[in-house]
Amino acid sequence: MAYQSINPNDGNVLKSFEHLSNAQLDASLASAEACFQRWKHTRYAERAVILNKAAALMRANVDDFARLATLEMGKRIDEARGEVRFSGDILAYYAEHAEAFLAPKTLHPRVGEAHMESSPLGVLFCVEPWNFPYYQLARVAGPQLMAGNVLVVKHAGCVPQCAIAFEKLLLDAGAPAGAYTNLLISHQQSDRVIDDPRVKGVALTGSVAAGRVIAARAGQNLKKSSMELGGSDAFIVLDDADLDKTIPWAVWGRMYNGGQTCCAAKRFIVLESIADKFLARFKTALEALKPGDPMDETTTHGPLSTEAVLVQLLAQVDAAVKGGATLLMGGQRIDRPGSFMQTTILTDIAPGNPAFRDEFFGPVVSFYRVKTEDEAIALANDSDFGLGGSVWTKDEARGKRVASRVDTGMMFINNLDWSDAELPFGGIKASGYGRELGNLGIQEFVNKKLVRTVHIDAPV
Repeated sequence: MAYQSINPNDGNVLKSFEHLSNAQLDASLASAEACFQRWKHTRYAERAVILNKAAALMRANVDDFARLATLEMGKRIDEARGEVRFSGDILAYYAEHAEAFLAPKTLHPRVGEAHMESSPLGVLFCVEPWNFPYYQLARVAGPQLMAGNVLVVKHAGCVPQCAIAFEKLLLDAGAPAGAYTNLLISHQQSDRVIDDPRVKGVALTGSVAAGRVIAARAGQNLKKSSMELGGSDAFIVLDDADLDKTIPWAVWGRMYNGGQTCCAAKRFIVLESIADKFLARFKTALEALKPGDPMDETTTHGPLSTEAVLVQLLAQVDAAVKGGATLLMGGQRIDRPGSFMQTTILTDIAPGNPAFRDEFFGPVVSFYRVKTEDEAIALANDSDFGLGGSVWTKDEARGKRVASRVDTGMMFINNLDWSDAELPFGGIKASGYGRELGNLGIQEFVNKKLVRTVHIDAPV
């Protein structure tokens, strides 16, 4: 079976699904293209009715959607509910603002008149990951459906029921057949989709390896793409940080969603004068987390999404230790059913250690001591990634200066409030290109057409 729901809390197979046949895939693409020819002519208000209805359905059925995410990928139930609510908020946000974002913009040439018009490109192929099985879909569906595009979507193989539920949500909200289509397809079939002339753009959220493959294929076809890839975000603690505020954010920033977040705090870079105090308190707070069934409200440490993810993470920690890193705590799987890993802290990570460059997608802390603010910034920038990062200080002006010097797509000062519907999200370097959410997110896959009127004679 190609797509499988396996409960990571106990390893039980919940449901399996076959790949689409190539004939079924071609029929889906034909349906999407036919829908686009009608959808692009609908008014914003008509599209907004559907997106608002979808948002309302998500809010009215939070527990049902959340339970499915918890069963399929082990997200703790309170976090799953939060994701469902936020996904509804994104749909409603674009329903409200899309028309203003894409309104014609008057330009002021030296002679005559000119304006820019925005129009949809067509069928978009979206490849999405398992770690936020609804949010990742909402943040492409909201803006792009409101822009007049239609979507065909390959979701991750371990969350097929969430993928099917989101497609049904939009159909139940009144979306026409073909506006949003879930594709249970293989990686080879993904190539067919990207190569298909009816597909006009490609959006991926996923690993660097997947990004290289998908972006290359899109490039061969001269198709616009956006890539939101991994991260190894720095959590910079300056010597004047308020630890009472910083420590809870450190725990949340590393452990939210089981540490399986692209923009999670992963590299903790702490000035020497405060490092011992920070590390002792951080370790104590992490040790207090309680492993358990993610469906249980009292659980504070859930499973990883799959056994394969756990095995890879354990291998990365072993390689780090063999490379000279010190294992301060954790490093093993938890002795209980399911794909659970101990919360782990690695220190003494030298530049030659694979852990210095790797992204740890789970409950693994990389801890660094530095002597100065400049050294902290240099270490933060010594990364192949550039998604997000944060700086912690009582001096807000100092925090802004540091934030401006870190080479990344997003920086947060004394918070890790990563995602708001109205704020753009994305990175640089190996973290990808393009932006999602906010005004920028809806601009990624629209044609910006210049229209100029000027009464002048042709040159002679």
